[in-house]
Amino acid sequence: MTKIAFVGAGSTVFMKNILGDALLTPSLADSHFALMDIDATRLAESAAVARQMIRAVGSGAQISTHDDRRAALEGADFVITAFQVGGYHPCTVTDFEIPKAYGLRQTIADTLGVGGIMRGLRTVPVLWDMARDMAALCPDATLLQYVNPMAINTWALGAAFPRLKQVGLCHSVQNTVAELAHDLDLPQDDIRYRVAGVNHVAFFLTLEHQGRDLYPALRAGYADGALPKAPLQHARCPNRVRYEVMDHLGHFCTESSEHLAEYVPWFIKDGRTDLIEQFGIPLDEYPKRCEEQIADWQAQARTLTTEDPGPPRKSHEFAADLMDAIVTDTPYVAYGNLPNTGQIPQLPMGAAVETPCLVDGNGVQPSVVTDIPPQLVALMRSQINVQELTVRALLDQNPEHIYHAAMMDPHTAAELDLRQIRSLVSDLLSAHRDWLPDWCRPLQAA
Repeated sequence: MTKIAFVGAGSTVFMKNILGDALLTPSLADSHFALMDIDATRLAESAAVARQMIRAVGSGAQISTHDDRRAALEGADFVITAFQVGGYHPCTVTDFEIPKAYGLRQTIADTLGVGGIMRGLRTVPVLWDMARDMAALCPDATLLQYVNPMAINTWALGAAFPRLKQVGLCHSVQNTVAELAHDLDLPQDDIRYRVAGVNHVAFFLTLEHQGRDLYPALRAGYADGALPKAPLQHARCPNRVRYEVMDHLGHFCTESSEHLAEYVPWFIKDGRTDLIEQFGIPLDEYPKRCEEQIADWQAQARTLTTEDPGPPRKSHEFAADLMDAIVTDTPYVAYGNLPNTGQIPQLPMGAAVETPCLVDGNGVQPSVVTDIPPQLVALMRSQINVQELTVRALLDQNPEHIYHAAMMDPHTAAELDLRQIRSLVSDLLSAHRDWLPDWCRPLQAA
C-alpha cells in the first residue's frame, strides 16, 4: 500500500483537492493517507472530510491522523507539505503592518520582498527538520513541496539536503493558461505552451493554438483595450500588470498581476495613486481577504464535515498525476521547481528554477531550456539575488545577509533608502523573534 504523508493537513480545502485527486487515480485510490497537523481541531475536520470522500468513491484507502510529524512520515512513499509557520496571526499581519509604517506597501508578501524573506526565515528551518526526519524514516520518499516562498524553500532544501528527492509544485502555470484561454476565447486544452524561469516569475516562451502564435493577438488586444477581460473567478484583480510587462518585455508572466506588482519596481510607488488605479493593484487587500476567510471558516468546516460532499472532482494540481507517474512508471510532464543543475544554464547553479519536468519511475527529471530572452533573464536574476542572500543567511547563520537580501529587493529598494531598510528589517526580526532561529537577531544600525 502506498503511504502518502500530508504535513499541514489542517489546510482542509487544499487537502481535500489533493486527496480527492488521489482517490480518483486508480494507482493511488487505496493508499494510506497519514494526515498531520499541530491544530487538533483542523486536523479532525480534515480527517472527517477525507473519510467522507473515501466513502463516496468506495475505495479501500486508509486514514490516520497525527500530531507528531515523525509518526506521519515513517515509511512514507510521498510527503506533501502545505503549512504556514506563524500563521496569519501574528506573522502575516506583522509582515504587512511594520513595512506599511515605513511607507512600504505590499500585495501578498509571501514570495519576495521583506514579507517573503521573513516567511523564508520562518519556514526553511522547519523544512530542514522535516528533511532530517525523512532521511531517517522514509529516505526514498519524494517530497512534494507546496509551501511559499517556493524558490527560497526549494533552493535551501537542495543546498542542505542534496540527496533529498524533492520538487516544488505550484499552480500558477495552469491558472495562467486558463486566464489566457478566457481572454482569447479559446479552449484551454487546445493551447500549447512552453514555460521557464523562477517560480512566480517564469514566462511563456511559446504560446500557440493549432500552430498559430498567440502573442500577436494578446498584444493587439491589449493595445486596443479589449484585453484583459474581466478576471476569472479565481483571479483576484484585473490582469493589467502582466499585460503591461508583456508589452514592454515581450512575454507573459506566469504569476498573477497582484503578485507580480510587488516583485518589480515599476507599479507600487509612494504618491503614485494613478498607477495603483490604472493597473488595479489591490494593496493591503490580502490581509482583509485572510480575515474574511478566517471568519467564514467555521461555517465552511460545518458544511464540509456534516454534509455529504459527494464524489470528489479532479482539481488542477499536479500532485496526484505526478505520484501516479512515479508509482506506475508512466511518463507525465509537470512544471516543477528544482535546484538548477544546468536545466537553465542562463541562471546560477543551485538556484531554484521552474521548467517542464518528465516524471516516471525514475522520479522528477527537469528538461533543459536554453533560449530565455536576456531581458527576462535579467528580471529573474533580480529575484534570485534576494533568494540567494536569504538562503545564504540561513546556511551561514549570518544575520547581515538578511539585511542584504532586503536591500537587493526591487520593490523595497525603489521605495526605501539603505538606512530605512536596515531599520525595517531590524523591526521585523524583533517582532518575529519567537518564530525565528536564535541567530536571527537584529543588528545595530550602520
